[in-house]
Amino acid sequence: MTAVSAPIPGIPLLELRGISKQFPGVKALDDVSFAVHPGEVHMLLGENGAGKSSLMKVLCGAYRADAGEFFHRGEKVAITSPADARKLGIAVIFQEFSLVPYLDIAQNIFLGREFRGRIPGSVDRRRMHVEARRILDLIGLELPTQTPLHTLGVAQQQMVEIAKALSQNARILVMDEPTAALSDRETERLFAMIRQLQAEGVAIIYISHRMAEVFALGDRITVLRDGRKVGSLLPREATPDELVRMMVGRSVDMSYAREFRSEFGDTVLEVKGLHSDNGISDIDLTVRAGEIVGLSGLVGAGRSEVARAIFGADAVTAGEVRVYGKLHRGGPDQAVAAGIGLIPENRKSEGLALIRSVADNLNIAALRRRFSSRVFGPRRARAIARALVDKLRIATPTTLRPVQVLSGGNQQKVVIGKWLEAESRLFIFDEPTRGIDVGAKAEIFALIDALVRDGAAVLLISSELSEIVNVCDRAYVMCQGRITGHLARHEISEEGILKLAMHHE
Repeated sequence: MTAVSAPIPGIPLLELRGISKQFPGVKALDDVSFAVHPGEVHMLLGENGAGKSSLMKVLCGAYRADAGEFFHRGEKVAITSPADARKLGIAVIFQEFSLVPYLDIAQNIFLGREFRGRIPGSVDRRRMHVEARRILDLIGLELPTQTPLHTLGVAQQQMVEIAKALSQNARILVMDEPTAALSDRETERLFAMIRQLQAEGVAIIYISHRMAEVFALGDRITVLRDGRKVGSLLPREATPDELVRMMVGRSVDMSYAREFRSEFGDTVLEVKGLHSDNGISDIDLTVRAGEIVGLSGLVGAGRSEVARAIFGADAVTAGEVRVYGKLHRGGPDQAVAAGIGLIPENRKSEGLALIRSVADNLNIAALRRRFSSRVFGPRRARAIARALVDKLRIATPTTLRPVQVLSGGNQQKVVIGKWLEAESRLFIFDEPTRGIDVGAKAEIFALIDALVRDGAAVLLISSELSEIVNVCDRAYVMCQGRITGHLARHEISEEGILKLAMHHE
């Protein structure tokens, strides 16, 4: 039964009626209606694959709806292209960035909308950088506008994506998981900016999997499930548990509770005095078999850089990494051979071959082991992939489907699956639940717990302190490229982590 709240008075700034969209084998949207009013923050919830991103792509003209109507301030309009959406003042901040790595910040903000210079065909770069500086100051990003995008971390790229949307003077702003890569301080700035935009009458559609954000920001909540609208209600009419049940059609345990043990196996990973030219120094840590060890800290503290150095993706300049007591040197190939699997923070650019199939991605890390004769067997590869799809409950009609069309949660399961197939025994999870719904989070943590119960070792990096507190057996905390503290199980708390994360010598 669909939950319906009393409508907000007045004519919506934008209204979608009866929107449907189908892809081969998948009905992404089925008769979805949605409206947003001036100055409203309308929260859009749903599991990965529920249809949220598809609805927003229809809204911004990236997809053309198979059926349905659009109304702008009560007038029927057509949205068949991104140009149509821009004319209506619609801007979208997608969870997966639409930035060009080898252009600078200002060029990315105004890409396709460059200021014309005095000479025909030229660009007024000075004005472009001045305007970019003004927008970056608005959101508190203190970086030179000439900085190349590829040198920035994920959180900084997210802020550039937000600046790009703001530069369009949008009246309808769509934010898809905008805080997924942001620190608490950056998130506070974003919330303040959202409230300022509200006061100016901007309508905001906000997609989030974080319940605290839903109730802190939302004026109205709409829930999608399996491509259909389940309900629309006010925050005061809902509880987190009720919203989760609406999203997944069942109750979900959001506590990530697990049974902690006091005894563990042999040391699997030992890092001593590790330095890298990526900015980390004097890193000492250990992870034992059957143990989940957290690596926490504020955004930019160097957590991902530690993971990359251990995996061999970034060069080690001093110190040593030992796996099962053996000195580990070399790049990712040697790491795979040593039994290390890295689930990276940015799964699309570093964890997946997007244009390849689900089967190809699931088999890629184990090709040499599975096909030692160097003769590839497509039928065997598909059978291996099918077994992993069933085991991990990856939502795909076929293993031949390109992995780029899967939802974020299912893409993350594919990344994990390839390391399971490679028989990794040390798993480094870097922000494993970034941009993933509560149902998929529960599944991923259950999978991580099953790995350690089977004797694997896990190093878990997370910006969500509740995950470190509720999941980890021990935790290390970083600040400015160094480890500033180590917490035993009974010492782990959000306050304790933050104190060490803000440590300055």
